[in-house]
Amino acid sequence: MMDITARLSFDIGGTFTDFVIEDIGSGERRFWKVLSTHGDPAGGVLEGIDHLLAESGIAPNQVEVLLHATTVATNAILERKGARTALITTRGFRDVLLMGRQKRYDTNDLRLAKPAPLIARRDIFELDERTLADGTIRLAPTAGALSSLAAEVAAGGYQAVAICLLHAYANAEHERQIGAAVRLAAPEVSVCLSSDVSPKLREYERTSTTVANAYVQPIVTRYVTRLSEALHGRGIRPELLVMQSNGGLVPPGLACATPIRIVESGPAAGVLMCRALGEQEGLPDLLTFDMGGTTAKLGAIDKGVPAMLPTFEVDQVRYVKGSGLPLNISAIEMLEIGAGGGSIARADLGTIAVGPRSAGSEPGPICYGNGGTQPTVTDANVVLGYLNPGYFNGGRMTLDIESARAGIDTVVAQQLGLSVAEAAWGIHRMATANMERALRIVSVERGRDPRRYALVGFGGAGPLHATRLARQVGIPTVIVPRGAGVGSAVGLLEAEPRLERAMTRVTPADVGLRDVAQSVLGEIEQQLRGDGGLAGSEWAITRTATARYAGQGHEVPVPLPATELDAAVFAEAFVKGFGAAYRTTYGFEDPGRAVEVIDWSVVAARPVASRMRNTTQAAPSSKALQRHRQAYFPEYGGFIDCPIHDQESLQAASSITGPAIIEDVETTIVLLPGDRARLTTSGNLLITIGGGAA
Repeated sequence: MMDITARLSFDIGGTFTDFVIEDIGSGERRFWKVLSTHGDPAGGVLEGIDHLLAESGIAPNQVEVLLHATTVATNAILERKGARTALITTRGFRDVLLMGRQKRYDTNDLRLAKPAPLIARRDIFELDERTLADGTIRLAPTAGALSSLAAEVAAGGYQAVAICLLHAYANAEHERQIGAAVRLAAPEVSVCLSSDVSPKLREYERTSTTVANAYVQPIVTRYVTRLSEALHGRGIRPELLVMQSNGGLVPPGLACATPIRIVESGPAAGVLMCRALGEQEGLPDLLTFDMGGTTAKLGAIDKGVPAMLPTFEVDQVRYVKGSGLPLNISAIEMLEIGAGGGSIARADLGTIAVGPRSAGSEPGPICYGNGGTQPTVTDANVVLGYLNPGYFNGGRMTLDIESARAGIDTVVAQQLGLSVAEAAWGIHRMATANMERALRIVSVERGRDPRRYALVGFGGAGPLHATRLARQVGIPTVIVPRGAGVGSAVGLLEAEPRLERAMTRVTPADVGLRDVAQSVLGEIEQQLRGDGGLAGSEWAITRTATARYAGQGHEVPVPLPATELDAAVFAEAFVKGFGAAYRTTYGFEDPGRAVEVIDWSVVAARPVASRMRNTTQAAPSSKALQRHRQAYFPEYGGFIDCPIHDQESLQAASSITGPAIIEDVETTIVLLPGDRARLTTSGNLLITIGGGAA
C-alpha cells in the first residue's frame, strides 16, 4: 500500500463539509460528508479526514495534494462577525463607503433596502493628504499627522485597519507611509492597503473591497493557520491550496493576504466540476444547480467555458445588480440564494414562505434530532417520501420522520388549514419556485435559451429538485454527476493554480499605447513573481485590458495583442479588438471615436489535465430495484407506491422511467412521471425530461 499517492479535497459548507480522496494512480475516489462544525470548522474537517483515510487505507504521508474550499470569509461578511475594523481615508471622503453609488436598483420600491456597511462612521478616520489622478502629489501628510493618526487608531482597539486614499491606484506612496506608521504603533493589527488589494479607480468599489478584505483577514488567517498546523500534525505533508472565487488555487499565504478573493470558493469549485463533466459527456452548454443545506447556487457554462464576472457583489438584498456590497474581484458568475435543505418554512400572510433563514447544521432540520424546532425543506422532503429516513447520508444519519411531520403540522399545516402532506408539498414547491426565479435570471434574463442547455444537478439536495426545476423552466436534459452530493469537493480536483493582478493606468489607445502596455504589464508580472508565480515555463499567461470610448462611464474587456508588435500596429490591433468586443456587448461600434484603456490585468495559470475519467460500471446486482416506498406525486393525486433504485447497482445504458426515486450514498434523485434516466459509461446519470406540467 505504500506506493499509493493520493489527492485529498474538502469543502466546508453551511451545513455539511464534503470530502473526496483520490488514488492518483488508479483514479479511484471515495466520498464522505460530515455536519459542519461552525464553532470550530477545523474540527469537522479533521473528523472527516481521519475517517476517510482510515476507510480507504491511505496513510497521511501518502497524501500528495491537499485542496480546500471554504465559506469562512463569506459567513463572516453575511453574519457581520468579522474583525473590528477601522478605515483611514483622505480628508473629505469619510462618507464614500456609507453613501455608496446612490443608485436605486429598483426605482419603484419606496422602501428600498441596501446591505449595511461592514463598519460604522465612527470607525472611519481622515488624513490631510492629496494625490491627483495622474499620481502627482499635491499635499503630503506631515510626520506629526501620521504619528497622531496611528496612535489614535492603535488606542481604538481595532483588530484590522483598511487604508484607502483618493487616487492611491495612481501613486501608493501615502498609503505605504500610513501603513508603516500604523504597524509601528500597533504591530498586532492587520493592515490592508487599497493599492495592494485593489489598485483600481472608483473610490466606492475600491474602498468596499479593501474594507471587506481587512474585515475578514484576521479570521481567515487564524483559521487557515490553525487548520494547516492541525493537518501537518496528523502527518499530512503538502501545503494547503485554497480555492478562489475565480476558480483558481492559491497557497495559504496568498489566501490570507487577500482573503476577499476566496468568498465564493466552494461554489466556484462546483462550476469547475460541471465544466469537466460537460467535457466528459459532450455537453458544452450547461446551467449549473448546486443545492446544499443552506443555499442554492446557479451558474452557466457557455461552449465549455464558465461565465466570468470582472466584479462581484456579496450580501445582496435582492437578486439584482447594485443590491449588494461590491468587490473588485473576478469571480465565476453565479447567483446564490437562501434556498437549501435547511431553509426554514413558515406560514406567512395566508401562504407558505421558505427561507432565506436556514437551520444550518446547528441545530439543523427537525428530522436531524439535534434540537431543531422549525420545519425545513429537508423535513418536507422526508415527509413526502423522497428521502429514506434510514439511509440519509449513506445511512450515517437517521431522520426522525415523525418529529418532522409534527413540526410541519404545528408551524404550517394548522396555521393554513392544510393536511400535513399538503403543507409539506407546499414547502417543496415554494423552495423550487424560489430556485426557478433565480434560474430564469441566470438563463433567460442573461440571454441564454434554457431549451439549448442541460442542467447539472448536484449538492446534497440538488438532484432531488433538479428534474422538477428543469421541467418548469423548459430544460430538456438533467445530468447528475457521480459524486453529486460532494460536487464542489470533486470540482477542487479539477482546479488549477491561478494568480491574478490588475491595476488602473488610464491611457489613450494611440501610438504610445504599446510602450505603456510593456511598462504596466511588466510591473504586474513582477508583482506576480513576488506572489510566487511565473517560475518555470508551465505557467500560461493571459493579458487583458478594459477600455471604453472616451467620456463613457464603464468599460469592456479586450485581449491585448503581442507587445512585440510595432507600436502603430499594436494600437491599431487593440482598437480593432475593442470594436469587436464593444459590438458583441452593445450591438454596435463607433469607428473613429477616441478609445481609452482603463485597467490592465495579467492572469497566470498552471494548466492541469482533467481528473474525471471514463470508467465502465460494474454489472448490476440483484438489488438494483430494492423496494418500494410511499412518495408524493401530485400528478397521481398524492402518495403512490414508488419504486426505489440503488444508483450504485445500476447498469450502464439501462433505463429507468419515472415516477421513481434513485438513491445514491450522498444524494437522492427524484424522477417525475415521464422522465427517463440512464447511467452513462462514466457513471453519471443522464435524465431526459418528460412532457407535461410540473
